[in-house]
Amino acid sequence: MFKAVLLEKPESGFQATVKPVDEANLPVGDVLLRVEHSTLNYKDGLAITNKGPVVRSWPMVAGIDGAGTVIESRHAVWKVGDRVIHNGLGVGEARWGCLAQRASLQGDGLVALPAAFSTAQAMAIGTAGYTAMLCVLALERHGLKPGDGEVLVTGATGGVGSVAVALLGKLGYRVTAATGKAAEADYLRALGASAVIDRAELSVAAKPLQKERWAAVVDAVGSHTLVNALAQTRYGGVVAACGLAQGADLPATVMPFILRGVTLAGIDSVMAPIAARRHAWERLASDLDLAKLAAITEEVPLESAIARAQDLMQGNVRGRIVVKIGA
Repeated sequence: MFKAVLLEKPESGFQATVKPVDEANLPVGDVLLRVEHSTLNYKDGLAITNKGPVVRSWPMVAGIDGAGTVIESRHAVWKVGDRVIHNGLGVGEARWGCLAQRASLQGDGLVALPAAFSTAQAMAIGTAGYTAMLCVLALERHGLKPGDGEVLVTGATGGVGSVAVALLGKLGYRVTAATGKAAEADYLRALGASAVIDRAELSVAAKPLQKERWAAVVDAVGSHTLVNALAQTRYGGVVAACGLAQGADLPATVMPFILRGVTLAGIDSVMAPIAARRHAWERLASDLDLAKLAAITEEVPLESAIARAQDLMQGNVRGRIVVKIGA
């Protein structure tokens, strides 16, 4: 038996509890992981609170991310004792996840834990931070340089936004952070933001083309916020879109694309190929300031994961929550 955050949907209704689970019920996999740390991403919050159609098979062990030590392996690459990271790939959705003491995983989806990180630090990054790195890499592939102008980060106090601000700040970019939490301005400046704006400036319907401002954008919000970010992006700029905190709709026009040559780069972290995952984690190991990572991180025990997931969905979380799993 092992402890896990188990999501169930009996006839009486949805339930999320921390309880013992029989190891015999783990899905078939070629690597058995002793999970040391997991984390709470937005998708985990949706699943644990049942506020979105994340879970596709019941019952489900939550947790799309995990980091720990291999204790059994039938995979050619991984051996007992290896330290690894798992992100996404349907875990916590269609396959039992990592908010648990044990996880049975497919070895092809694992990445070696960089020597620069502990398992707790890797989960402070998690899918949110790894997604932020994929966004930065997309901006770089477009040719963006630190001297090109301001970079907007929306949803800046969230997991993706906080790591994106820290990464871009360390890389020398002038970062403008958009947030609805005015009290967090000092926090965002400490991470690397040069300026902080109210998200209300971006969150309502406005003109399809507006004054050119941003050389690039990292957007984790979607809906009108993404539309306004596109409308304010400078000629030839690039917008990396990775989230839908405001909504999945995109009530936009083609004007930014056909009149200003703006590029909208979609960022998928869930099913990204293994080479992209390795590259992102290599860059995180070299480009992320660990002191700033510590400043955005809160650690909680497994027993507190459900309550903090509820807080996350209510907008009462800043940065990243690491879940310490225990033996």
